[in-house]
Amino acid sequence: MSLTATNLPPMTVNLEVAEGVGTIRLDRPPMNALDIATQDRLRELAQEATDRDDVRAVVLYGGEKVFAAGADIKEMQVMDHVAMVKRSRALQEAFTAVARIPKPVVAAITGYALGGGCELALCADYRIAADNAKLGQPEILLGLIPGAGGTQRLSRLVGPSRAKDLIFTGRMVKADEALTLGLVDRVVPAAEVYEQAHAWAARLAQGPAVALRAAKEAVDQGLEADIDTGLAIERTWFAALFATEDRERGMRSFVEEGPGKAKFA
Repeated sequence: MSLTATNLPPMTVNLEVAEGVGTIRLDRPPMNALDIATQDRLRELAQEATDRDDVRAVVLYGGEKVFAAGADIKEMQVMDHVAMVKRSRALQEAFTAVARIPKPVVAAITGYALGGGCELALCADYRIAADNAKLGQPEILLGLIPGAGGTQRLSRLVGPSRAKDLIFTGRMVKADEALTLGLVDRVVPAAEVYEQAHAWAARLAQGPAVALRAAKEAVDQGLEADIDTGLAIERTWFAALFATEDRERGMRSFVEEGPGKAKFA
């Protein structure tokens, strides 16, 4: 039997684009559990957001009530060692695809962002959390460790000792503590999370796309290297930008109109 519009399985993640901002929206109620289908869909949409010229910045969003409460434990419970050896690479690749979107990415965090949900938020460049948000890496409570990048991205973001505290204990942190730890960058009323995240993305969507990509890749790749290699990455990108139309436009506007007046989009 062929699938039709009425019997197609519902998409657990969707990409909506408006005014240069692509919203990658998790839609697997009630808790946006990140099952295999959702992971694979995330990877597909991260690639689509990367490829589409009309997407200049991205918002990761789980809806008004919850960002993502982690993996689908029932699905994982039946997997043995061999099955997870096969699956774990695809799991990490899905999240890495989000982290490597070469455009500004902001996570709009409402409610729970636990386990894989927290790891997904870590893939963003900037995190805006609701004042009722709760974040954590509770995998240790299942006899596991984070498997979608948490041990690596969390330690790079908040430092190894703070990351180990969260990972060793599996405890949840409220939004105010997450802000103190550096796990999120801004805390706002729950009703304003998506609006403020979209505004952050929309402002950057008007910026010089190639320079923003260069800045993101220079920072991210530099963090994985020694200082001399990082400086070489920066130097290469810095010189390359002198071949772009945006650089010409930005400098011309600065000379003729003063700083901050250039139009790029």
